[in-house]
Amino acid sequence: MTSQTIDAAASGTWKRGDLPVRRIGFGAMRLPQTGEALVPDAVPRDRDQAIRVLRRAIELGVNHIDTAAFYFSPLRSANELINRALAPYPDDLVIATKVGQPRDPSGAWLPHATPAQLRGLVEENLRQLGRDHLDVVNLRIVGTDSIAERFGVLAELREAGLIRHLGLSNVLPHHLAEARAIAPVVCVQNMYGLGVRPDQDTFVGACGEQGVAFVPFYAIAASGRQAGASDSDHQEIRAVARAHDVGPAQIRIAWTLHRGPHILAIPGTGDPDHLTANVAAGALRLTEDELALLDSVHRRPQNG
Repeated sequence: MTSQTIDAAASGTWKRGDLPVRRIGFGAMRLPQTGEALVPDAVPRDRDQAIRVLRRAIELGVNHIDTAAFYFSPLRSANELINRALAPYPDDLVIATKVGQPRDPSGAWLPHATPAQLRGLVEENLRQLGRDHLDVVNLRIVGTDSIAERFGVLAELREAGLIRHLGLSNVLPHHLAEARAIAPVVCVQNMYGLGVRPDQDTFVGACGEQGVAFVPFYAIAASGRQAGASDSDHQEIRAVARAHDVGPAQIRIAWTLHRGPHILAIPGTGDPDHLTANVAAGALRLTEDELALLDSVHRRPQNG
């Protein structure tokens, strides 16, 4: 596959509410820094490089960017980089953000936002992105408690026109049911990937049955999480990668997309070459035998 033929359109399209997006998107978590993300002492990434990556993503057909106001390093904010690189925004670009647990200016995590604090977090995203409304806002939570009051606040902001569509992040099936009783939910964003949280398989399928997009995070990094992918990988994954003349990360992305037409991949990077490879993964078509082999890796107990 040559660089001239690489386009996110090859991954297919799914609608988040009334917003069609390519199934290969871009996650902005790694943009503000190099190395590990979401830590107080993160090393800022070169500003010009981050801007080049964002603009290149759009050139490659990406029209779905996942971000958050709490994605920042001491000198860089993902939202502000997106604003600087892409405003005025393309008409078809969908920017999804999330609110729920903010970080203080030093980068330390703060307690989860109260319902009264959520409007301020939404307005922070609006201000940083330079928008008068947000396309998608995910309520990010930790724990099993009811989300009704917090989700209800976001539903009110949706009615007021500040938010177009609502989603959930880091949730359990009962949270989705609770939220859908309050307002429409267009997406669920949970940790999931090849060998990552196989216990999510049923929930992934249930989202598809309900017409809800499933947006996996750490699908490439796996157990590396914020630190990113390691250099080692399962021999089965490496074997499939060799057969397609690609890297293991691309196989992980392709496998994820094969889990259902409602899966939206958001691999993130600050490296232009990695970006091109990630987008190209949307065109990979795995055989039934390859999928069966990779599924066996996914289901191994040690990967849970």
